[in-house]
Amino acid sequence: QVQLVESGGGSVQAGGSLRLSCAASRYISDTYCMGWFRQAPGKEREGVAVIVFSVGNTYYADSVKGRFTISQVNAKKTLYLQMNSLKPEDTAMYYCAADLSSRCLYGDWYSTNNFGYWGQGTQVTVPS
Repeated sequence: QVQLVESGGGSVQAGGSLRLSCAASRYISDTYCMGWFRQAPGKEREGVAVIVFSVGNTYYADSVKGRFTISQVNAKKTLYLQMNSLKPEDTAMYYCAADLSSRCLYGDWYSTNNFGYWGQGTQVTVPS
């Protein structure tokens, strides 16, 4: 079991930046992937960025490429999402997720089905 706690959300003007953090309750040496997902009102949860630790790859949604950067420090205990040039369409609840079962190695990187552990979310609002 692992608990994930997100922080860093808030309201920022278009063009601004935020850095989201995800703190795990323990070192997760057996984690295959970690990632960030978001869900806007009335929409399905979607993948934003994922790290696949075994191969060192990162994946991004087309809508955030070049603006968002996912990173991890401290032996996978902390995950970050640096968000620059924010747009109103980035407004959503952002969730941190972890996969300890290796499903993320075989499925689509953006699939929520790959991840068994989720944080409670942190709200990001970019007013139009």
